Amino acid sequence: MAEIHPTATVYEGTVLGEDVRVLENAVVGKQPTLGRKSTAKREPLPPAAIGDGTVISTGAIVFAGSQIGAACIVGDQACVRERVTIADDVVVGRGALVENDTTIGSGTRIQAEAYVTAYSTVEDDVFIAPCVVTTNDNFMGRTEKRKALMKGPTIRRGARVGGGAILCPGVEIGEEAFVGAGAVVTKDVPPRTVVVGSPARALRDVPDEELLENQ
Repeated sequence: MAEIHPTATVYEGTVLGEDVRVLENAVVGKQPTLGRKSTAKREPLPPAAIGDGTVISTGAIVFAGSQIGAACIVGDQACVRERVTIADDVVVGRGALVENDTTIGSGTRIQAEAYVTAYSTVEDDVFIAPCVVTTNDNFMGRTEKRKALMKGPTIRRGARVGGGAILCPGVEIGEEAFVGAGAVVTKDVPPRTVVVGSPARALRDVPDEELLENQ
């Protein structure tokens, strides 16, 4: 049975699994309000679905059309937009924002105030540090051409992105790669490679003892 705080809002049709907790002032199942020039899809959205044992924390918002797996935490004041799919055992930290049409794999950790832009792919066991910024539009809102080219980053399994890093549109962060704090990633990062700086450049390989297979 789900636990819903009296101050929370759960919209009609929302599916809550066993032992879901929706805490103070959280909102689940909200329909989006789009600007006149928004490029987001406008078709009707199905209800939100929240998996067993997941916690929607104080002041968090989960939009309609999104699915969140089991044993997840959506932190205080975090936001998950429409058509987002989040697998099991994921943490979306305090104040983090996951934009529309994004997929997040199991075991991933998204820390406080991180911004995961629309049309991103984040695979399993990824670590995204606080205040990371991802982007999806090289034209920054101008020209019709941008609509066909809009794409967020792809962050492969086990990759780690350090605090305050910026990932440019469409870049791929390879499996088990490591992006240093404050790096500006303008090109794809090979698997198991450490990159640092602005623009980011390869520094060395990720040590074997840091790989997931050796944990």
